[in-house]
Amino acid sequence: MTQSAVRLVPYDVLWPREFEAEAARIEQACDELPIVLEHIGSTSVPGLSAKPIIDILAGVPANADRGPYIAALRQIGYEHRGTNGLPGREYFVRGTPRSHHVHLVSRSSALWRDHLRFRDWLRTHPETAREYEILKRQLAITFADDRRQYTDAKGPFIRAVLREAAELDRP
Repeated sequence: MTQSAVRLVPYDVLWPREFEAEAARIEQACDELPIVLEHIGSTSVPGLSAKPIIDILAGVPANADRGPYIAALRQIGYEHRGTNGLPGREYFVRGTPRSHHVHLVSRSSALWRDHLRFRDWLRTHPETAREYEILKRQLAITFADDRRQYTDAKGPFIRAVLREAAELDRP
């Protein structure tokens, strides 16, 4: 099944502001619900080329009922896609063309930890960020018309970075 095209663009200094604006909208929509929002994905790494889509990691308490969060995000224009192949996550998209993704997960989950660990590693290891950018550009050509295959093909690189980061986190 072919999905929308993969299009990488140079880093945009406005991406952090776009995250902040969208985070404010989400926090307002979630009102009294406990939520922590983090800017993740390539748009969160200064200097890194990316698909121009702001990825937001939304952390909730471990046993939180996801229903009110799903309703709140739908109310502000997000389309809920269920787990979208990743158990433990509720996935949302917004915009035509797509402009935002929200990954709703437990703050105590490996998904939460791994997303932040990968982002932080790229932010503090520019050589790894450059390797990742080269890989993404190659994959964007190879899988130009299939976003799913493009994403899946990045997996081995991401897992290798996470293993290296985890080893350095150990005492």
